[in-house]
Amino acid sequence: MPRYKLTIEYDGTPFFGWQVQEDAPSVQGRLRAALADFCGEAVLPYGAGRTDRGVHATGQVAHIDLTRSFPPFVIRNALNNHLAPEPISILTVEEVDAQFDARFSAVQRHYVYRISNRPAFLALDRHRAWYVPQPLDDEAMHDAGQSLLGRHDFTTFRSARCQARSPVKRIDTITVQRDGHVINVSVSAPSFMHHQVRSIVGSLRLVGEGKWSRSDLEEALAARDRTRCGPVAVAAGLYFTRVDYDVGEEASANVSK
Repeated sequence: MPRYKLTIEYDGTPFFGWQVQEDAPSVQGRLRAALADFCGEAVLPYGAGRTDRGVHATGQVAHIDLTRSFPPFVIRNALNNHLAPEPISILTVEEVDAQFDARFSAVQRHYVYRISNRPAFLALDRHRAWYVPQPLDDEAMHDAGQSLLGRHDFTTFRSARCQARSPVKRIDTITVQRDGHVINVSVSAPSFMHHQVRSIVGSLRLVGEGKWSRSDLEEALAARDRTRCGPVAVAAGLYFTRVDYDVGEEASANVSK
């Protein structure tokens, strides 16, 4: 039974997240339907991460098992044909070893959060960025973010609905960079908890507004108390951009946003 790795781009606006829902549209559910249309099989794609409702992806990775072998480009083209006009695109398809698992073989996940920091309300990007009209100090946000690097108990930045077994996680990089009126917050870690990135970005916004200092962020982390978190950033600004795998198992799935 051949296994294939799919690299996927999608606009999360019309979907209730990645994971299949019984009575609501999801990215995984739409892919399952497209696969059935293509090959007549009941195939559920397994993703590297479960993005929430309204969250986007430029480099989500999933794997599928089919009973028949197809050239990868045939699968890509056929799925894109059956997915249209939904805002989901299969960027690449690769045949991989049966041991490859999109979720459990991943060693690093990368997210980017976009803040539109301008006075004028958003017209084109209203579902693709967080509109924050108040001036933000991106350098202060970057400096404060460095205090979250390493392994910590991230209870403060964990959704009350999170099902992770432990709040202890490791964050490897956090960078905050301004490009005109857009501030990009990039976060990389082996794995994330529910709402962790959006919770961090919401707290960094308080730093950018001058309402919090770096020490306030450090104290919030040390408190291990969800009530100490800043406002959770909206889903629309979050993008799942890349998944890395061990070189020995599978090449890095690297898709630029």
